[in-house]
Amino acid sequence: MRIAITGAAGLFGHGLAAAFSSRHTVIPLTRADADITDAEAVRALLERIRPEIVVHPAGIPDLDIADADPARAHLVNVEGTRHVVESARAVGAAVVYISTDAVFNGQSTRPYVESDQPDPITVYGRTKLAGEILAQTLPQHWIFRVPVLFGPGKTNFIEKGLRKIAAGEDYRVASDQMGCATYTIDAGYKIMEVVEARRYGLYHLANQGACTRFELARRAVELAGLDSNKVVGVPAAQLGRRAPRLKYAVMEMAALKAAGFSLPRPWLEGLTDYLHTNHF
Repeated sequence: MRIAITGAAGLFGHGLAAAFSSRHTVIPLTRADADITDAEAVRALLERIRPEIVVHPAGIPDLDIADADPARAHLVNVEGTRHVVESARAVGAAVVYISTDAVFNGQSTRPYVESDQPDPITVYGRTKLAGEILAQTLPQHWIFRVPVLFGPGKTNFIEKGLRKIAAGEDYRVASDQMGCATYTIDAGYKIMEVVEARRYGLYHLANQGACTRFELARRAVELAGLDSNKVVGVPAAQLGRRAPRLKYAVMEMAALKAAGFSLPRPWLEGLTDYLHTNHF
């Protein structure tokens, strides 16, 4: 299949391209190819390359940046997605929309399932939920809600911490944010499996297991052979972030199970592979 991937220079775009290119023709797209906020540019690009599927992770993924500039976040995450969806419709392509755990409010006392009512508490979450609604206007669509990402290709939560500690600094992370973690390569291959099976719908996707940001960072530092005592856990409220963070965002992968797909490996196995593969 011919697979176009928006945001191919981003963290998840890199992982998606790595996975899909193992069996399909991938056309990686960046802002240099077409700014998703430009409807005509997106339409012209997709008409030229004629993909069968458009995988769409592109957008503003930073909660604080989105909160600081809601208009820009809406333009990129909502209108940009509208342009991708409508252009895909025009060329007869299906769409894979990459969403987030931030569509929930973080107040649950049990893992979120796909049928739970979204209730985003951030600009980022609201714009991503709006993108989900747009994707659902296509009969052939997949939506994957994917939480905290780590993987090769671009600086991420894990790599940032390793660099700080290697430089002799402490790494302050939230001790009260419980959720899931996702190795981009694992997620990319699972998305490809679901897409190849043409099992359309809404899915939660992460590596198995739950952890706090503190636990994730600490285990990464231990695996890299650095001083894990330099990972300092503090309440998220003390980190001075602009946008609120979800206290609880563990996601149950009920839809994958119901459709008969196996689940990705546990997050610690993915983390170990990531660190060893990238020579940390």
